[in-house]
Amino acid sequence: MLYYLFEYFDKTMDLPGTGVFQYITFRSALAFMLSLLLSTIYGKRVINFLRRQQVGETVRELGLAGQNEKAGTPTMGGLIIIFATLIPVLLFSRLHNIYIVLLIVTTLWMGTIGFVDDYIKIFKKDKQGLKGIFKVIGQVGLGIIVGAVLYFNPAVTVRTDTGRTDVFKTTVNTTVVLPAPVEEKSTATTIPFIKNNEFDYAEVLSFMGDGYEKWAWLIFIPVVIFIITAVSNGANLTDGIDGLAAGTSAISVLALGIFTFVSGNIIFSNYLNIMYIPNSGEMTVFISAFVGSLIGFLWYNSYPASVFMGDTGSLTIGGIIAVLAIAVRKEILIVLFGGIFLAESASVIIQVTYFKYTKKRFGEGRRIFLMSPLHHHYQKKGYHESKIVTRFWIVAVMLAILSIITLKLR
Repeated sequence: MLYYLFEYFDKTMDLPGTGVFQYITFRSALAFMLSLLLSTIYGKRVINFLRRQQVGETVRELGLAGQNEKAGTPTMGGLIIIFATLIPVLLFSRLHNIYIVLLIVTTLWMGTIGFVDDYIKIFKKDKQGLKGIFKVIGQVGLGIIVGAVLYFNPAVTVRTDTGRTDVFKTTVNTTVVLPAPVEEKSTATTIPFIKNNEFDYAEVLSFMGDGYEKWAWLIFIPVVIFIITAVSNGANLTDGIDGLAAGTSAISVLALGIFTFVSGNIIFSNYLNIMYIPNSGEMTVFISAFVGSLIGFLWYNSYPASVFMGDTGSLTIGGIIAVLAIAVRKEILIVLFGGIFLAESASVIIQVTYFKYTKKRFGEGRRIFLMSPLHHHYQKKGYHESKIVTRFWIVAVMLAILSIITLKLR
């Protein structure tokens, strides 16, 4: 909203200094600072409110050191992340930008699913929370919306030929006029570590003959649904010990912020020879606010935690990361910068699958990990949770750097 106010001042009244709001970097810095202040200063008030409402965590008997001491700690702290993200975004971003609209919808949609789940657990005294089928329906619903908008909306375009900026080419005797690079609808995505690193989902349907491109949504939308469901559930599983989900998510989102900024800037995308995605740079403002809210939340969520994010926060975080990655055409890279989420999810899948297999084969279920998700395995081995969290952060930093290196390493 402030963006439009200052844009009016700049264009109508020509007030000195108001034009600075046109710069994404300036608005991103403001969004980060405001989000950080909101989450740290007003976060305490939210925690006190949750405590007065007796919104306390019910701890399961897992046999983990220090687990019982966490009983009664306020949960639903994801509300801090949501409000501290949305307020700066509403103030400093271009709200007519299709990517910003999608991210706001994602935040509210996934936040609502998580809130309902936490509400049922706390106030209805049902430890199972929202039934899994309804969570999946909500995630699939968001995937359909995001996939359909990214595929059909005319404002979502890409340009892969950023390296050619000349319109005229002069030879010995002739001047040849070349068509200017154009922005086009595309379902192309980026494949890391490959020189010609674009893959078009439409190519999967090339066997259909001429006109197969118009059916690309049959592949693209299910892929979007799968990614949103997988990443949001991965973030949910990662939220198990103090500071783990918020810290690793902040690192992953910072990497995404770099991808978003360079992909939305014609100069940087030209230099790096990557896909130019018009208008996507505006997501940098959202990312800055999101990172600020995560760091501010860590002020209260670091060991020993004063508040837990609950599903209100974890499902929202996963949904946002998934949509950001898809929008900037880096969804395949989630296995790198989202490697912690992947490891946590994989540990649960492996544990459950192996247990069922051995129970059927030998009559007794066996386990690969002492406990899943993976962070609980290390707790069972006797590591203090603050050490586990710090080491997971270090791994997340290494994975994020490796992801950024893919911009040039092909």
